[in-house]
Amino acid sequence: MNATTARGALLAAFACVLVGGSFTANSVLADYPYAGGQFLRYGLACLLLVPWAGKGAAGRLRALAPRQWVRLALLAAVGMVGFNLAVIAAERTAEPAVPGVFVGCAPVVVAVLVPLLDGRRPGRAVLYGALLVAVGAFTVQGWGRTDGAGITFSVCALAGEVGFAVLAVPVLRPLGPRLLSATVCAVAALESAVVAVSSDGTGWLRRPDGVETAALLWQAVVVTVVGFVCWYMGMQRIGAERATLFSGLIPVAAACTAPLVGTGSYGLAQAAGSALVCLGVALGSGALTRAESGRATPPAASFRGNGSPRGRIDAASDMPE
Repeated sequence: MNATTARGALLAAFACVLVGGSFTANSVLADYPYAGGQFLRYGLACLLLVPWAGKGAAGRLRALAPRQWVRLALLAAVGMVGFNLAVIAAERTAEPAVPGVFVGCAPVVVAVLVPLLDGRRPGRAVLYGALLVAVGAFTVQGWGRTDGAGITFSVCALAGEVGFAVLAVPVLRPLGPRLLSATVCAVAALESAVVAVSSDGTGWLRRPDGVETAALLWQAVVVTVVGFVCWYMGMQRIGAERATLFSGLIPVAAACTAPLVGTGSYGLAQAAGSALVCLGVALGSGALTRAESGRATPPAASFRGNGSPRGRIDAASDMPE
């Protein structure tokens, strides 16, 4: 594993740990209008990201084709607004572990889907690593009470998690991580406002109290601004297949932080699941692979719009950040 790959792996891991540690913030927003809160979160994140978007941002946006704008709208609707809605809907009739288990299968789906979209066969190491990550995520969370609706919405949450990675890949190269994050946050804020007005009417937005304000700021500044940029910078360097492996760290981070706030415990099952996730990530990312001549094995295949960067592993350095 060379420096570019290692940096990408660390960025993706850091982003997923931030998301996993944010579950506490989600719990204190239970009484705040959902879509209105998402509007505030993504709107504030967009305002913070715009000055950080880099030179020539307006020109890069104007150069996008209509189909790329459609993809950005789908990315925001499916991978951001829709994902959060699906999780909330699933937890109405299912215990939180149920959508968590389905979302934990995202690395397996991405490990198969991305190569197929790119016209190549799934990488064996990545696929085996993804399976270990999924089993580890299940072990960490366990299984809970559910019904047909809970399972249906959990599958929708899985689709949202997969879409957040797969839909972003073709627009990551022309926009770069920072401008891509700013753009999808702007689109998600608009979509959230439409959902909020349609579902909650005039009560879609209210002034948050002190605790809710802190939670919204955490979600906007840390999870969205820092987390999104780190995630897409990591995916830029190691590809969607390997980056999605690190989503298995989300339940691990949640399990590790839960005892700190008294919302859960960390026992033998969580330790065993965490070990499986780490082993799967190490296997799928190539950290356990000994390459010939003392060099790490590069990401599988070439970048043609869906998978890893073309040719040299450090091709990500040519992309805007």
